[in-house]
Amino acid sequence: MRVHFEPGVCRGTVTVPPSKSMAHRTLICAALAEGESVIENLAFSQDIEATIRGLTAFGAAVERVGDSTVRVKGMGWPKAPAEPIDCGESGSTLRFLIPLAALAGKPVRFVGHGRLMERPQNVYAEIFAQKGVKFSHTAEEIFVDGMLPAGEYTVDGSVSSQFITGLLLALSLLKEPSTLTVKPPFESASYVALTCAAMTDCGVHLQQNGNTFSIKGNEKYTSKNLKVEGDWSQAAFFAVPGSIAGGISVRGLRADSLQGDRVVLEILRRCGARFQEENGVYSFEKSALTAAEIDLADCPDLGPVLMAMALFCEGETHFINAGRLRIKESDRIAAMESEIRKMGGVIRSTQDEVFVTGGPLHSANLDSHNDHRIAMAMAAASMASGVPVVIDDAQAVRKSYANFWDDAASLGAQVKCDETT
Repeated sequence: MRVHFEPGVCRGTVTVPPSKSMAHRTLICAALAEGESVIENLAFSQDIEATIRGLTAFGAAVERVGDSTVRVKGMGWPKAPAEPIDCGESGSTLRFLIPLAALAGKPVRFVGHGRLMERPQNVYAEIFAQKGVKFSHTAEEIFVDGMLPAGEYTVDGSVSSQFITGLLLALSLLKEPSTLTVKPPFESASYVALTCAAMTDCGVHLQQNGNTFSIKGNEKYTSKNLKVEGDWSQAAFFAVPGSIAGGISVRGLRADSLQGDRVVLEILRRCGARFQEENGVYSFEKSALTAAEIDLADCPDLGPVLMAMALFCEGETHFINAGRLRIKESDRIAAMESEIRKMGGVIRSTQDEVFVTGGPLHSANLDSHNDHRIAMAMAAASMASGVPVVIDDAQAVRKSYANFWDDAASLGAQVKCDETT
């Protein structure tokens, strides 16, 4: 799909979608319970649909009730499906469910689309080999066969925290206790905090001592009625242009959220942004921004939109610990370099760092690289500058924020979608 995006002067308030990170975790915990849970404030993005497919394949029953609510009849213990589990392009779905497959007692296969099967799974390959679980990973599928035992586990904390989440969810079901130690640096620790919070909501309690998690074992997930909080990473796509051009507010966010992407407020403030919060609504004022050093170790999903922000900062913004952006839905560093340069922006990178210099932008034909966060980041740059753009493969936003173009239009942008392109 090609989108012709003319931002005009964007003004108004956007209600952010539910947190995709919390939605994945809440759905899985509800599915691991025995009994029926109701989960409210879900957005049925492609990634969430993938997790629902996987949980259904393992034996849970997930019924949609209205536009944003599901009723989940838990499976208690995962059962091996007859067919491969299609994870779409969702890395979270795949990495969260792989350890559950190692509890099913029979072979389980996973397939995916886009770059999903290219994304590294070495952490599981090494751990499963140590624990006697068969694991193979090809360009077509991932194969798991065996029973994950209780015991001592060690995970490299510099790789994706999704592996830690997957293991915590599964180890809690085993009869015997386990420990999971994260070797420093423990990056994206905030995502593991979300996992622990979701597990606690459903009656499973972990003990954390530094970088070691103690899992009692023989835990029982309990069914519960839950509501998913708003997504700080998606709010950033409107907070950034709001801080540059003014006139944009966002609502639906928890001020006390454990989401690591809440740090976007601190980053914007350090760069000179002015905003205020009243009754849960964050209103952003037109501000003169200055460059800063930004550490993406605990907020990699903010990388693309903050690179867009840096185009409007005086000076050169330096991003560190950015390397994991290269193994997302796209190589997000290379993708942002390509698209920013098309608009006349100045950007350079190393393997793990990015440097963006503020300056004028012009109209361009852009490409999302089939990556939702690239499409939305470039739309944010367009809204901030007032410069119209054309974005190809703009349907990529459906992966996480299906209503993004509608929300942008609600602020006054003219959005013309060409589904035939």
